[in-house]
Amino acid sequence: MQTVQNPEYTYQDNQTGHHHAYLKAPLLALIHKAIANSPPPDNNPRILDLGCGNGSLSHMLSQQGFEVVGVEESASGIELASRSYPDCKFLQGSIYNLPTAQLGEKFDIIVSVEVIEHLVYPKQLIKVAKEHLKPGGHLILTTPYHGYLKNLTLSLSGKMDQHFTVLWEGGHIKFFSVATLSQLLRQEGCTDIQFKFSGRLPYLWKSMLCSCRM
Repeated sequence: MQTVQNPEYTYQDNQTGHHHAYLKAPLLALIHKAIANSPPPDNNPRILDLGCGNGSLSHMLSQQGFEVVGVEESASGIELASRSYPDCKFLQGSIYNLPTAQLGEKFDIIVSVEVIEHLVYPKQLIKVAKEHLKPGGHLILTTPYHGYLKNLTLSLSGKMDQHFTVLWEGGHIKFFSVATLSQLLRQEGCTDIQFKFSGRLPYLWKSMLCSCRM
């Protein structure tokens, strides 16, 4: 049988993603809240950006005074990130095959922005976070929001097929609600689960942000 290789997601430039515009403020709010509720770190708080893409979000976090390490599977993403943002450390790897030996000491916070919806095995992201967070550290995830009202609106407006298209290579394969993401996190032993929402109108939000403690 012929082995099928997944095509690489290719990054063309180092510009911020469209979703960063509505995720930046609530993401930073959750990060600062997590730091305030944790023991003071010895140095600048360390953040691991899982699925860092072209590095633009890692760079934004670095500008806020954090020590940031980004991990990305895409070779083009890592090349752009390393060349564009020398203030961060970037490593090539995936959720399923992290370059653990190169990550250094454990992290105060792990962020993963619009990544978990692309994973066949989303539990692996939570397990990886447990392994690389300091005791009591925080995992902050963002993912497109799906609730009953939003899904009903998509159906009634005739946009269901467009939204859940199967024609986007490397697109979304998991669709989370508050209930299902909370269930996943609790199953993996996460506590202090908190949500924020961003983009568009209430209950039609584009994305939800979730912070939890390991």
